[in-house]
Amino acid sequence: MPRLRLICLTLFAACFMLNAHAEEKRYISDELNAYVHSGPGNQYRIVGTVNAGEEVTLLSVNDGTNYGQVRDAKGRTVWLPLDQLSKVPSLRTRVPELELQVKNLTDKLANIDDSWNQRTAEMQRKVSSSDSVIDSLKEENQKLKDQLVNAQKTVNAVNTQLDDKKRGIIMQWFLYGGGVAGGGLLLGLLLPHLIPRRKKDRWMN
Repeated sequence: MPRLRLICLTLFAACFMLNAHAEEKRYISDELNAYVHSGPGNQYRIVGTVNAGEEVTLLSVNDGTNYGQVRDAKGRTVWLPLDQLSKVPSLRTRVPELELQVKNLTDKLANIDDSWNQRTAEMQRKVSSSDSVIDSLKEENQKLKDQLVNAQKTVNAVNTQLDDKKRGIIMQWFLYGGGVAGGGLLLGLLLPHLIPRRKKDRWMN
C-alpha cells in the first residue's frame, strides 16, 4: 500500500513537471543545426534535423535525460537536448526585426532632417521678410523726416512772409497817420490866412 502511494505521487509529480513545460516557445541554438530523436535520449533513433535559430514549441521535459520534447515548424514532435534550446529569440528571427527597426529609425531620422531643413528654411524666410519690413519702415521713416523738414522750412518761410506783411502794414498805417497829422497841421497853419478877416463895424470907429 505505501508503495502504491509512492508510485502515485511520482506519477503526479511527473505529470506536474510535464504540464509546467507545456507549450513554451523555445529557439534552436544559432551555432548549428540540431539532430532530433524519436525519444528522450541519444539512444533513440535520429529522425531528422531542425535548422539553427528555428522557433519550436517545448511540449515536455525529461529530467532524467535532460531532453525536451518539441514541435517544430513542420509539425513534427521530436526530442533533442535541452542545452540546444534557448528562451531568447535567435538571431535568425531577430535580424528581420532589427532590420525593420533600423529602417524605421532611418526613416525617422530622414524625416527629422527634412523637417529641420524645412523649419530652417521657414525661419530664414521669416528673417528675410522681417529684414524687408524693417528696411521698408526705415525708408518710410526717412521720408517722413524729410517731409517734416520741408514742412518746417515752409512754415518758417510763411512766418517770414507774415512778418514782412505785418511790418509793411504797420509802415503803411504809420505813414497814413503821419500824413493825416501833417495835413491837419498844414491846414491849421494855412486856414487863417485863407479866410479873410471881417471888417470892423463902423460904429466902433
